[in-house]
Amino acid sequence: MATIGLDKLYYAKITEDASGMETYDTPVQLAKAITAELSVELAEAILYADDGASEIVKEFKTGTLSLGVDDIGSQAASDLTGAVIDTNKVLISSSEDGGLPVAIGFRAKKSNGNYRYFWLYRVKFGIPATNLKTKGDSITFSTPTIEGTIMRRNKADAEGRHPWKAEVTEGDEGVAPEVITGWYTSVYEPVFTPVAP
Repeated sequence: MATIGLDKLYYAKITEDASGMETYDTPVQLAKAITAELSVELAEAILYADDGASEIVKEFKTGTLSLGVDDIGSQAASDLTGAVIDTNKVLISSSEDGGLPVAIGFRAKKSNGNYRYFWLYRVKFGIPATNLKTKGDSITFSTPTIEGTIMRRNKADAEGRHPWKAEVTEGDEGVAPEVITGWYTSVYEPVFTPVAP
């Protein structure tokens, strides 16, 4: 079903232990979302046998997330890009900046009124693009865009895999209401029921 909206854009800072395993801080709102463009790059291998493709493997390699937002506040800019806030509360960007990865969550409204919810587990952002224009005969809004690289997380889930995205649709069969109501209280952790032998 088609989506007709985008809102509730959140991020959660990541803390890594000595082995690189992630834990997530409590999510906080990043900004008001205007656009979210997600593209994925796959690693692909084809095994040819008997004059044809015998096996094909496609795996997630990396992705790109481009966010159009109404404004990026100083604290969010600092958390996402590594810029620092000085004593006078001025955001200082330097050539040495390099933000740490964060988790990004958002939701998209579907045409039936339900929402599709997302968490991207590990996104490393670059410097936001700023487009400014002088005011002319009509009013034109100028809003920032920030682009990040999506990576798989280091911490494996209960099945030994390294997720890069969690996605759920409100109202789908079997989706517990607490999954939806708790989506922004913490970054979603995959849950798997063990299969009886």
